[in-house]
Amino acid sequence: MDYQKILQEIQEEVQELLHKGKVADYIPALAEVSPAQFAMSITLFDGTQFSIGSADTLFSIQSISKVYSFTMALQFYSKELYKRINIEPSGNPFNSLVQLEYENGKPRNPFINAGAINVTDSLISYYGNDNITYEQVLEFIRSISQDSSIDSNLVVSNSEMEHGHRNLALANLMKSFNNLDNDVYEVVQTYFKHCSVEMSTKMLSRSMLFLANSGVDPVSGVRHISTAQAKRINAVMLTCGHYDASGDFAFNVGLPGKSGVGGGIVAVVPNLMGISVWSPGLNEQGNSLVGTKALELFTTKTGISIF
Repeated sequence: MDYQKILQEIQEEVQELLHKGKVADYIPALAEVSPAQFAMSITLFDGTQFSIGSADTLFSIQSISKVYSFTMALQFYSKELYKRINIEPSGNPFNSLVQLEYENGKPRNPFINAGAINVTDSLISYYGNDNITYEQVLEFIRSISQDSSIDSNLVVSNSEMEHGHRNLALANLMKSFNNLDNDVYEVVQTYFKHCSVEMSTKMLSRSMLFLANSGVDPVSGVRHISTAQAKRINAVMLTCGHYDASGDFAFNVGLPGKSGVGGGIVAVVPNLMGISVWSPGLNEQGNSLVGTKALELFTTKTGISIF
């Protein structure tokens, strides 16, 4: 299959949509990003990459980092993790306080904000220190991407902390239900730090290979998680990876995926490849408008999906 040709076709077909999305202006550091940018990369199991657009441009991965933190927490806690976090779709906005209170401080899944904050709390408990936790998450991301240059943008994380009142409220609400063990401020700050990691579509598509290969990185040969855990992570990505638009994404794209309000999306084709797209303009649910369309075009043109 001529992947490069298919990607070039997709790039041409999404051009007219590039000005239709809206950047995440509620985070001041992201409000300045031009929405008229686009990149897409795929990485095959032998490490071969195909890309179009600004595939080397670094951007804030935001909620894509929730996949990495969830993976680490599963490594350490296995099924015990589900005592504090559910694995059901939320059907509500990613920062809903109402659902969290109604369900007694137990987040619906690890990919909404409350769930990812709770996962971060579990990692801080494991490592015993918030700074070490952030460093370990960053090191994990570097290892699965095989790229030691990956780092966070502290301007973005500080910007998020200054305007993170709702996320602090989510953490405090979980604390009130005894479902958060560490200092609220430290947990939320660590959460924002790993959300502000910057990567390119090339890096992101590479980082997904272990999830496409039953927990084993096909390039390095390193097993990061068990086959069963990889299956669970992919399942939660499919059902919960796009907030209240997860069903729509599964219907139109048909791949496990995770979005971030920085405009990035990662997706997994089991036994074949990792994919990433980036376009900062978001749709009403907070997912990349052009990125979602590009992935739909990819699965349509290639006939590749899990269905």
